[in-house]
Amino acid sequence: MERDGVAITGISGNLGRALAKLLHGRERIVGIDRRPFRGRPKDLEMHEVDIRRNKAEQVFQKGRIRALIHMGIMHDPRMSVEDHHSFNVLGTTRVLDWCVRYGVRKVVVLSSADVYGPSPDNSNFLTEDAPLMASQRYSDVRDLVAVDMYAQSFFYRHPQVETVVVRPVHIVGPSIKNAPSNYLRIQRPWTLLGFDPMVQLIHVEDACAAMVAALRPGVRGVYNVVGPGEAPLSAILRELGREPVPVPHFLARPLLGQLFKLRFASFPPPELDHLQWGCTVDGGRFAKETGFAPRRTMKETIQSVVGE
Repeated sequence: MERDGVAITGISGNLGRALAKLLHGRERIVGIDRRPFRGRPKDLEMHEVDIRRNKAEQVFQKGRIRALIHMGIMHDPRMSVEDHHSFNVLGTTRVLDWCVRYGVRKVVVLSSADVYGPSPDNSNFLTEDAPLMASQRYSDVRDLVAVDMYAQSFFYRHPQVETVVVRPVHIVGPSIKNAPSNYLRIQRPWTLLGFDPMVQLIHVEDACAAMVAALRPGVRGVYNVVGPGEAPLSAILRELGREPVPVPHFLARPLLGQLFKLRFASFPPPELDHLQWGCTVDGGRFAKETGFAPRRTMKETIQSVVGE
């Protein structure tokens, strides 16, 4: 008889592929993504569907799914607000509703420590109880905050489902193409004159291991997930051999805004907040309750952005 599986939304992205590789062989994996999963293992069950559509519900209805890892969140600063909201928030709502309807016993929702938002008012090492302030300055993070808060409300409304919200720090790796990894690959990256914030990174393999740890029976709640430590931005750039270009912050924002508008830059101006202020988090609760510890050193994690 076929065993119950673990569904992974967003599996065709680089992070989803890394997670599938880690789980392959020990779990029956049910992949859900509107993008194709090229080169997938033959024994990995793949459904190329949009999570907002009825065909996605049929996966839960027929698929014998015991757990869901929801990573089907879109981050594209050039996409319209309406499309973002529809895919991220509506998609999350429907997927979690199907979990209740079809008896999925465990839900892990991937959020991010970015939901706290970099700010001059942040204390060092924010705990999970800190307010989610990111969308106040950066509207494009609004969906991520909304998904995180919806998952928290789902946790309280459906206590029969073990719900976990994981908030990892910046995920980096050789195949990861998010804003932190892309920034660290620039040979002469901008920095903001007079600012050198502390930065926390986690290797993609450690981030995937954390999501697997969150699947354990009895684990439920909201957790920050951290890597091997923190370091000043200047030290990270020095480790990578970068030659930063210090720019006064009052010039950087309007200049980057024009470059982004003309498609000469891939970073919208609000991303500069991460180069100006800190947003470090405390991951002690997750480590204590799951035994999770990153396997990669800080040096290995930093160097992973340029390949291994």
